[in-house]
Amino acid sequence: MTRIGLIVNPIAGMGGRVGLKGTDGIVERARELGATPVAAERTARALVRLERDLVSQKHKVGFELIAAAREMGGDLALGREFAVDVLPGRNGATSAADTRAASRELARREVDLILFAGGDGTGSDIHEIVGDRLPILGIPTGVKMHSAVFATSPENAGEVAAAFVLAGASARLREAEVVDVDEEAAREGRIETRLYGAARVPEDRLRMQSAKARSAPTDEAALDAVCRSLAVGMDPRRIYVLGPGTTTRRVLEHLGLPKTLLGIDAVRAGSLVGSDLGERELLALLEGQAATLVLGVVGGQGALLGRGNQQLSPAVLRRIGLENVEVIAGLGKLAVLDPPWLRVDTGDLQLDAELAGYRRVHVAPRREVIFRVAA
Repeated sequence: MTRIGLIVNPIAGMGGRVGLKGTDGIVERARELGATPVAAERTARALVRLERDLVSQKHKVGFELIAAAREMGGDLALGREFAVDVLPGRNGATSAADTRAASRELARREVDLILFAGGDGTGSDIHEIVGDRLPILGIPTGVKMHSAVFATSPENAGEVAAAFVLAGASARLREAEVVDVDEEAAREGRIETRLYGAARVPEDRLRMQSAKARSAPTDEAALDAVCRSLAVGMDPRRIYVLGPGTTTRRVLEHLGLPKTLLGIDAVRAGSLVGSDLGERELLALLEGQAATLVLGVVGGQGALLGRGNQQLSPAVLRRIGLENVEVIAGLGKLAVLDPPWLRVDTGDLQLDAELAGYRRVHVAPRREVIFRVAA
């Protein structure tokens, strides 16, 4: 009998679309801005895949899911076609203390794997309790997901968990970094990352993400030149929406404009028309306007959409038009991606399928490479 523990952070990811860089300690502010929970829906998508893969093999394996109470997992686990046990828990709002308490109880019950839904903060809370004694696996649900403990999508998380169960004692594990970004520093435009340690995760090169990594400095001149070229060539009749990161910041620097390092900004005719925009502001700004979206690539992960730029919601992306997305990256950053793919996880499966395929990436003036995009 293989037993998986399930912990869901119900508020994880709520700050993403409203541009809060996270939800730690500011959930009421997120709600005031119109944020809605996303964790339950994304966890359900993972559980559907877990159920699908295990039920088809139920004659070969014994399996039990032990879930944290109520909205922390139990409400989503009950009614599935596998054995479920729900931990006792209190009513009311949950906190990091509840995550740690559930982790402690799952460790006491000696589960074989903890499957959790959240972001880097949730991952570090669980790691604080279990360290590397128990394998963990993250359903990507938060705003910040720089740790290497997450699957690349909810569906992949469910499939990796099922493969772990089916492999039994022969399941292969690897070490993965557990990190978190300071949200207060992020809101001030600074990236301050703390390494909490190493966890054990299922080994799956294609369905697990790598840790965020810095770019190699070898292609700085080419990258700067392509950013300058894009800035000079902007059509003054269009709105240019620039995603977060240091690559897109270079574009605005060549226009003499400030850039919100971890936010979404917009430019038209050489002037800022929006700074640190959330989904609601973007939709209003883009109403009836021709627009281009400029994205960088998350180093080490290859993420284009769904990691730290959830303000670019499916509605915003459709308003801009998928044909109006430009990607800029240093060639060195692309060369070290393993597997050599770019990733999208917008929360809309149909949109992810439309984005999948192949896309041109600008690496130098008049030089592009073709990269696969995978959901």
